Amino acid sequence: MIVEERMRTFINSLDPGEPAWLDEIRSSALQDNVPIIRMEMGSLLRFLLTLRRPSSILEVGTAVGYSALFMSEYMPENCHITTIEKYEKRIPIAKQNFKTAGREDKITLLEGDAAEILAELSQPFDFIFMDAAKGQYMHFLPDVLRLLAPGGLLVSDNVLQEGNIIESRYAVCRRDRTIHARMREYLYTLTHHDELETVVLPVGDGATLSVKLPQKEQNAQL
Repeated sequence: MIVEERMRTFINSLDPGEPAWLDEIRSSALQDNVPIIRMEMGSLLRFLLTLRRPSSILEVGTAVGYSALFMSEYMPENCHITTIEKYEKRIPIAKQNFKTAGREDKITLLEGDAAEILAELSQPFDFIFMDAAKGQYMHFLPDVLRLLAPGGLLVSDNVLQEGNIIESRYAVCRRDRTIHARMREYLYTLTHHDELETVVLPVGDGATLSVKLPQKEQNAQL
């Protein structure tokens, strides 16, 4: 756990809550053990969407569509979400959730491997939400940066691994060591990249906010 439980509970108690239809999708996903964004991440996304008012959002990792629907509730009217998912069992559920919510015209679901789909995309996005397999973040990053518009915001979820990210690789379960190493590499790359200004936040399971610097600012840092 990153933040002490009592403090987390108190902060979450201040959350204004979600529309009933969105809360139903959240409850169903939790009952089925589907990984979805935590309440703290939802609060952060709601704030960022209100602040940044993006016109195009790319989400890497749809699951059952909860986070895409959450963002669609708080994004500007003219904004569109493109979301990517490869897990075949979850895709029909996400599609049905989009249809039931009446958001099919606001959300485009691309089916398949994110690495392949990202490589084929060309349009710029001013807001990207990374919430896929943690061990693949570093692999996705080159295309994600290519697709992120100058001044755009990259939000990455689940980057602190319940606090285990600070542990030595030998203190981590053997099966988790590869993900542990890759996430450390991802965090270092984000915080030291010439094209980005990044902050790491102990929110939920850890989040990073990375702004892509305009070219002139990148040149000034060289």
